[in-house]
Amino acid sequence: MRKYSILSTIILLLLIAAPLFAEKDVTGFWKTIDDETGLPKSVVAVYTHNDMLYGRVVLIYGDDGRTVEDHIYQQTKHSPYLKGNPPFAGLDIFWDLEYNSRKDEWTGGRIMDPGDDEGKEPKVYGAAIWKEGSDLIVRGKIAFLGRNQTWKPFSPGDFPAGFKVPDYRKFSPSIPEKE
Repeated sequence: MRKYSILSTIILLLLIAAPLFAEKDVTGFWKTIDDETGLPKSVVAVYTHNDMLYGRVVLIYGDDGRTVEDHIYQQTKHSPYLKGNPPFAGLDIFWDLEYNSRKDEWTGGRIMDPGDDEGKEPKVYGAAIWKEGSDLIVRGKIAFLGRNQTWKPFSPGDFPAGFKVPDYRKFSPSIPEKE
């Protein structure tokens, strides 16, 4: 009888602990959604490096939300406002977030609105990231004021035919700097 009680306790502890571990892992590919149009805007690879969380743009959609306009293997559009004029596709847009187990979210890092190549300069904010169901909530903030975006899961099978899926587990951070 005692053997079943110990086994039941272990199973119960695993069931309780499993969601805690599942929420911490937010790595993978995520589709960003344009706030104004509701259409897909880009695909971001979320990865960890030295227990910190980072996000790199790997694919950018055109205005129709379907046509691939740029990607990490093409890199045609660049930011004239960032040091070195880096391409938007391949840019780390958030960095240095640490997991906060009390809040069950990644916090303490920075996130960048990368601007564009036609006059809109980049802006950098504080950041927080967490999962709600299958979605990723990404918050840019100044002090206690901020704005959330909901990012949708993106399967590697959803990349365009012939696109070589990057191995985000091998990414190293490349933090952009303003000029």
